[in-house]
Formats: sequence, structure tokens, C-alpha cells
Amino acid sequence: MCGAGGAGRLLLLLLCGLFQAWQRIECLTMFLPSADNMTITIKRNLESSLQAPCTICTPKEGCKASTLQIQPGQNVSYNFSCPTPEKYFVMEIHKSIDCISGPCPFGAVGLQPLGLPRLNRTFSWHVIAARSVGLELSFNPWLRQIDPNDTCPDSATFNVSTCQGLKPSNIGIFCRNGSVSHVKVQGGVLVSLHLPWNESPLQSGFSIANRSSIKRLCIIKSTFKTESSAVLSSVNYPLGFPEDELMTWQFVIPPNHRASIKFINKTSPNCEKKEERVEYYLPESHNNPEVFKLDDLQPANIAGNFNMSLQSCDLDNQDPGILHLRFKITVQLVPKDESKLYFLDLSKERGLTVTIKRISTTFRNFVPECLVCKEPTECEQEVNLTSGRIYQLSFLCDNLANLMVTAEKVIACWSPACNIKNQDLTMPTTLLQLPVRLHKFVWQLIALDDISAEITSGSLKLQQRSFQGPSCNSSYHYDINSISREHNFALGAFCPGGAIERIQMRDNVSIVLRPTPKANLSATFKKHLKVTFIPVIKEECIFNVTPNTSSTVYLQTPNWDNGLPDYVSFSWNIIVPPKQEAVLAFLKDRMDIVCETGRAYVNIKEQKMQGEEIIRRDDQLMPEPKSFYSSFWVNISNCKTMANQNKLKVQFSVTFSPRQTDPKTILIAAVASGVGLLTVVIIGVTICCVKKKKEENRNAMVGVYNANVNTQMPGQKVVFNKGRHKNESHIYAVIDDNMVYGHLLDESSNGVMTPAVGVYQPFQGHMENPPPVPSPSFLRKRIKEENFEDPLSLLLRDNELYTFAQRKPEEPMSSGDSGIHLMENHNQEDLIDSSKD
Repeated sequence: MCGAGGAGRLLLLLLCGLFQAWQRIECLTMFLPSADNMTITIKRNLESSLQAPCTICTPKEGCKASTLQIQPGQNVSYNFSCPTPEKYFVMEIHKSIDCISGPCPFGAVGLQPLGLPRLNRTFSWHVIAARSVGLELSFNPWLRQIDPNDTCPDSATFNVSTCQGLKPSNIGIFCRNGSVSHVKVQGGVLVSLHLPWNESPLQSGFSIANRSSIKRLCIIKSTFKTESSAVLSSVNYPLGFPEDELMTWQFVIPPNHRASIKFINKTSPNCEKKEERVEYYLPESHNNPEVFKLDDLQPANIAGNFNMSLQSCDLDNQDPGILHLRFKITVQLVPKDESKLYFLDLSKERGLTVTIKRISTTFRNFVPECLVCKEPTECEQEVNLTSGRIYQLSFLCDNLANLMVTAEKVIACWSPACNIKNQDLTMPTTLLQLPVRLHKFVWQLIALDDISAEITSGSLKLQQRSFQGPSCNSSYHYDINSISREHNFALGAFCPGGAIERIQMRDNVSIVLRPTPKANLSATFKKHLKVTFIPVIKEECIFNVTPNTSSTVYLQTPNWDNGLPDYVSFSWNIIVPPKQEAVLAFLKDRMDIVCETGRAYVNIKEQKMQGEEIIRRDDQLMPEPKSFYSSFWVNISNCKTMANQNKLKVQFSVTFSPRQTDPKTILIAAVASGVGLLTVVIIGVTICCVKKKKEENRNAMVGVYNANVNTQMPGQKVVFNKGRHKNESHIYAVIDDNMVYGHLLDESSNGVMTPAVGVYQPFQGHMENPPPVPSPSFLRKRIKEENFEDPLSLLLRDNELYTFAQRKPEEPMSSGDSGIHLMENHNQEDLIDSSKD
């Protein structure tokens, strides 16, 4: 209802009537008693423009005002020229409470005056007190501190500041519904409450509870009734904490709960005197206060109520810097096994590091900590434990499935005399007894460049996991990787219970044990792998396969997901047991690659005298299934593949079964014996005839094997200037009887030159030596340094045999080209001498 009396009031009455008739706008009257020490200001909000279509109407100025201030003792009538003034105006209500000249009005602080217009409102209470007096404010509901840039969900915000010093210090900004139950402030305090226009509570939500000296800037009390967490900040955050001041947080923890402190953000000032620090008063501690630096690991697993204080220092006037702190406190129930201790004995280990950390998070409103404790209050989300100690561990975690263990052990050989031979790859027994799942255990085998590593599995041979072969039934498997400067590749995944007995790797090796999610390694893990450091091998890797009888072994090239790197060579030594037959079969009929430089080869060689050899190139079909009755090699060498093309991937199987004795074989062997006896007789007669013929024709021309043909291995430099198709080194000049059986003649020729005869010498080396293939490193080096065509490709393209030619004593050596057999053995000195001729 509007006021009466005077021309001004009559004008306002008329204005009110007009607005009520036209726009249904209410006419307002406000009276502020002098004793309330209250001032009200209505003004435009910061978001509205100066030309906003809404003004304040008063009897004195009419509808032109954009600001209205009402002082104590005034009675003012007003209204707005628009029906939605909350879009354009805000209201500030400021009240002073004097606790110096008179008693403090303890109790709840109300919202006055009543009947305020529906605008966004900010109530502020300035409680004046002596500097030595600490005022205690109690909040209901409790408050939740937020970052200054954040907003509250209900738009109702508290701001608490202290009036000490020349500038007020902001204690914090808070929303409703949190853990902060009390705030104690030294000296005067300024409390403000921002409410949205559509909320009209009757109470402010806080009361003045007490006053007493606290001898510090402020005390914030945080009370927890159940599992929850809170984020709290230092005074003036994120600006600097006041110089040489002290503030304290009091935490009330319910029974059967534990609290943990974690710093989220912190900065340190430049101190001229003293030093910034954090102090704790912990329950049952004999060293209170316990002092920590800001960079220290803060206490965790705290049982019971405790205090935490932040102390600043005297700042450097030239470069003070700032001190601020933001941290999180988490309160959670005591786990069932919280009191149980676990001992991890690493005292006898060398080069071992164990890491325990959290692996998963939940999406609940409250996320409890999952901590590993090395001491009663020394707990972290991730701990690193090194060898040489015994650790006493406990876990503050509601679900231990959220934790995982990883371990890495380094086995190094830094000299040929390191004497590491058949060393077991083991894990500490106490590690497998922890209630935390082992995610992986890594053995790093590191050695000098001229030392290779050999992994053997005698009792439980390894099975290579592939999509063609049977699945692994073991509760764990090994990922074996090669680590070198040239190539880092995955050898593959292997599990116990196969046919691979030994793996030799040229470069450093990483062996990763990976258990299945529900594996009980303490019961299933067997230390069946051993490592030995050996002289360096030339190939990247050699597999020794020793199968059980009547079984099928599935094998595939390493680095299966990405394909073989360029210029690498791998070999499989397939051992065929006595009285067994092995059938080798490739799963694809082609290599499906395109070489940019060099050639890729599949080389199969029987490990016996005059054993059969099969060679296939990348542009040829793979060998058909082949039966073997003795051990054999399978070698796969890669080229440099074209960019953006398929990489080399080869899978093959070896099926073993008892060897069947065929009656026809026995008959053929008997016939062969008879033929052999008859052949001896014929040869004897022939020798006599040839010797007689030789005496009659000593000067006849004889076919001689050309001793100057290229006998270098594939990949070595071609020393001939022209190919065989351009010369005649492979053509017989004369063929007579002496040429055929010349090697049976007596070399004593009574001063007459006897022709030299080329005789094939079969491979006489030990059959279990490394596969007689070209050195991949030598081949790779030559292909990179010199641009020439692969001699082996010439061999397979021309498909030529050894040929013989006549050579007179006075004739110089021919430089004709000659094909060679890939697996024929020549030492490096012979190759060098041959290239110099």
C-alpha cells in the first residue's frame, strides 16, 4: 500500500494507479529503523545495458532513476516501470553488528527487512569485534568450499572474509550442503549471502555462536558423519596467503573411518625469515606437532580427529612470491583387512623394482581413496619398492581389485666373464602372496653388443600362441620382445606346454609374464625358464623346436601384428625324433609381399649329408607339404618391402607321427645293394680300360673344372665384369673318356701335366650348428652400401649347373660367372681371396 499526504505522494499514487491499470505493477514502500544499522541499495546489474527498458519510479524523480539507496530511518515508496525488474536490477542489503561497544547478538541471524522485491539479493553482515577477539560462526546447513571461479548449483553463495589488517582477507567462498560446520575468525568478520530472485528464505543460515581468542587468522572446522570428501583452500586462494600468518583446519572423523590428505595445488613464497610449513596434530602421535614441507608426502590413514595448520613466513620485499594451498581430504570406512600386514621380502633380490598403484576409478559421487601404506600414516596411491629391503604393507582401499602390481627385474651381462648360465627367471614368493593382482612381471636381459641371450625351457617347453594353433590352457603367458638399435619387435606370445625348447636372440630381450585375471600364480607358476648369455649370433633369432611324438606344432614369424621388419633373418631348428616322420606345411601358398630392395627367401635344409634343400623366393610359390625323416632347418629372410605394402608374415605347421616301414622300401634297398655290388665290378673293369687308353693317348685334351668361378655366398660383391651368358666358361671344349673318369687316374704322369679335376665335397659340419645361411647383417650391409643385383636371384633365374672347361697351363684364369649353391660352406678368407683374383 502506498503512503498518504503531500503532492509527491499524490503523484506517486497516481503513478501507481496508472501502472497497476496498464501493466499490473505493484507499488512498494520500505521503512528502515535507525537502530538496525541497515542500508539498502537497488542498482542495475552488470549484465544489463544503460538503455534497459526499465527504470525505478519515485515521487521525487518520477520514472527516470536507475539507482535507489535507502538509509537507516528512511521511509521510501517506489516501484518499477516494467513487470520483470529482476532482469535489470539487483539489491544489496548491508547491516553492521557491533560487538565492541555492546554485547554480541548471539544466535541465528535473520534476513531483514521482510517484503523485499523479487530481485537478486546480496545480504552482507559486518560484525565488528576487537582484534584479540575470535568470533565463531556456526552454519546450518553446513557449507562446501568452492574455487572462486566456480558457482553453486542453487545460486546461493556464502562469502566469509576477515577484517584484520589494512585489506580484508577472503577466507573462502562456500555453497550449501558440505562439511564446513564452523568458522572462527580473529577480529571482525564480513559475511555475505547471495540469493537468487526466486528464493525468499526467512533465515540467513548462520549464527554467531561464541567469541574467544584464537591467536591465529582463522580456524575452519570440517565435520564428517560418513564416507565423503572435501576440497579446502587457504585464505585468499588463489592469491597469496597473508605474510607471517597462521590458519588451522579442524577435522572431526567418525569412528571406524580413516582420513587421508592430498595436496591438489600449492605454491611456495620467497621467505626472508622463517619458512613456510604444514603442521599436524595427529591422534596417538608422540611427535605432535608433526611438521611437513609442502612438497612432502602428507599423512594418510589417520584414525580419529586431527588438526592441520598452514604457517607462512616473513616475505622478501623485493620478490615476495605467493603462498597458497588447495587440498583434498577423503574420509572412508576402515577396510576389512585394514589391520592385516603383509611382508614383501626383497632383501635378497637385485635389480628388482615393484610398483603398486590404482588402475580404475568409479563414477560414484564419492570416490574413496585406494592407498598402499608402507608405514601407519605413510600411504600413497602409487608406491615404488626397490630391492634390498623388507617392506611391511597395509592397504587402505575398499576394493583391492582396484589395485595392481607390476614388477621389473634387470639381468645384465656387461662382460664376457659375467658367468650367467642357466639362471632361473623367478619371482619373489612373498610378491605372489599379496592380496593384490599381479598385472605383469618383466625380466630385462641386457648385455654388450657381442653377447646374445639364450632362453631355455626344459621341463615345460613353450607353445607359440597363434590363431591357427590350439589355445593356451595355462594361467599365464610370456610376451617376448627384442630390443635393439635397429629393430624393436615382438617375438610373440608363448605359454608353457609346447615344443619350443630354446630361443636364442641376438639383441637385448624383454620377457613379460602376463597372468590371466583370475590366476593364482602362487599355486600355478613354475620357474621353468632359464637364461644364459652366449657369444653373439648373426641372425635376429633362432628357435629350437623339440616336439613330443604324434603332435602338430604351429609356428609363425615374429612381430605378427605388424609383419617382419626389413632385412631380418629367423631360423627354426626342427628336431625330428628317431623313428618319426615330420610333415612341413605352409598355411599360404605365397608370401604376399613386394620387395623394393633385395629378395625375401624361405630356405629349407635337411640336417644330414647330401640332405635335400628347398629354396623359394618372394615371387615364387611356397613349397608343397614335405615329409622329413631327419632334423631340418627352416630359415626365413626378409627384404626391404615397398612402402604402404603388406609386410612379410609366414605361418607353418610341423606334424609328427610314427614312421611307417614300407615293404617296397625293403625290396628297393635289397635291389640297391645288388646294383651297388655290380657297379663296383663295372668300375674296376672300366678303370683298367681307361688306364690303358690313357697310356695310348696321353696328349688328348681333357675337360677341366674351372677353378676360377665365383664361389662367394649370396649377398657378397660380384667380381665378374660380365655374366655367364656373355662368356663361354660353361662350355666343354672337348669331351672324351678321360674327362668322364679322370678323377680315377693316377696323378703321377712322368712329367706330363695331369688335368685338374673338380670333385663335389658334401657338407661335413656338425648338423646342429646354426643354419648355414648368408649372414643377414653382411647381406644387409652390402645391399645398402652397393647397388647390385642379388647373386642368389641370378642363380635362381638362370638355373645353371656347375660346368667344366678345358684350361691349358699357360692360359690365364677365366673371369666367367658361375652359379653357386646357397647352403655351400665357405669361410670368409676364401671369399676374400676369390674376390681378389
